[in-house]
Amino acid sequence: MNFELLVATNNAHKLKEIRQILSPFHITVYGMKDLNIDIGEVEENGSTYYENALIKAKALQKVTKMPVISDDTGLEIKSMDNRPGLYTARFASELGGHEEAFKEIFKEIKGKDRSARFICDVVLVNVEDKPLLFEGIAEGKIDIEKEGQGGFGYDPIFIENSLGKTYASMSQEEKNAVSHRGKALKKLITYLKINNLIY
Repeated sequence: MNFELLVATNNAHKLKEIRQILSPFHITVYGMKDLNIDIGEVEENGSTYYENALIKAKALQKVTKMPVISDDTGLEIKSMDNRPGLYTARFASELGGHEEAFKEIFKEIKGKDRSARFICDVVLVNVEDKPLLFEGIAEGKIDIEKEGQGGFGYDPIFIENSLGKTYASMSQEEKNAVSHRGKALKKLITYLKINNLIY
């Protein structure tokens, strides 16, 4: 019997990535569209990644008893005072897309420290009587130009330290093994295993 999870996202790329990481562990991953759930636009006005993830998870908790995971992710660039951070998605959309965001980042950090990290907070609700947090952090730096054809979002400009290449230059298996989201979801898998929810 598979463990079933609902993911609080309408981002097809993110959903696909989560499925690839979790499905080998007898976990069936549903997106909101799969179950015809529409909770409209949820205002993510938290002051931390955890709070934003929790806001999304709680919005779904109102309409389902099914285990729900939600994540909030940010790119923190050292020489930009850890921006865009909480506003990572908004940063790109307000500039008109990721290509424009890349140009702005390259401009702001030219000649400066390129250190950066991705943080992903995954929140699980409807399993225990309190929300559970699983956090993954990937350390790296911003490339001097975009590189690679894979991935999505900021993947072409973020070089992950251990493999020394951008997420977009990695195979999906490589990215899942070292990425912020992969690390957070591995902690979730460990929790599910320890509690005999998956085998």
